Amino acid sequence: MADRSPVSRITTSAARKSLKPLGLTQRGRSRVWIDDHEWWLGVVEFTAPRTAGSGLYVGAMWLWHDVDHLAFHMEAARTGPELFRAEAQFTSLALELGRRAAAEVTVLREKFPVLADVARYLTARPVRRGFLWESLDAGIAAALVGDTDTARALFEQVLREDALAPWMVEAKEKARHLHAISADHDAMNAWATRAVDSCRRKLGLDPVLFAIS
Repeated sequence: MADRSPVSRITTSAARKSLKPLGLTQRGRSRVWIDDHEWWLGVVEFTAPRTAGSGLYVGAMWLWHDVDHLAFHMEAARTGPELFRAEAQFTSLALELGRRAAAEVTVLREKFPVLADVARYLTARPVRRGFLWESLDAGIAAALVGDTDTARALFEQVLREDALAPWMVEAKEKARHLHAISADHDAMNAWATRAVDSCRRKLGLDPVLFAIS
């Protein structure tokens, strides 16, 4: 039976025109595309609203989280949803979403060419109480570039938070471990490399020979 909705076909076509030339890959037949930078991903999702149409969500994922699903650890752009009313109308909207996605991917690439740029960005953000993963990510990046004092201060911020949910307990346990090894660059590098390698395997990404430094 033919697909009654042209939304997926139009969205995928628009994404291919804008994102494949940049080297992004589609996750199976989903609305998600990834920009692989070995230890972090640019993630593009053409979000599906309750009714036919598409929105856009672009962000970065730090693979040291070692999870088995794609995530947005830093939001770059959120748009939509744009609703489907007719093929011609939605084709125009989808093409614009594709162009916006490509532009945002380019911004992320230019913002984070190396780990030092990620560390500067993450540590410059104001600390927000209750946002443990933000402080943890900033601490990890700082430790990996050798800024031990900043890393420890950020890990200590996580440890001062109340653990009100299981994910908070997990964040605090990780912060406690990383605080202990934050001054040992080789230990931090080894921890991050193992985490990234494990995460890539869980996500079905090709293995890479690299070390975070």
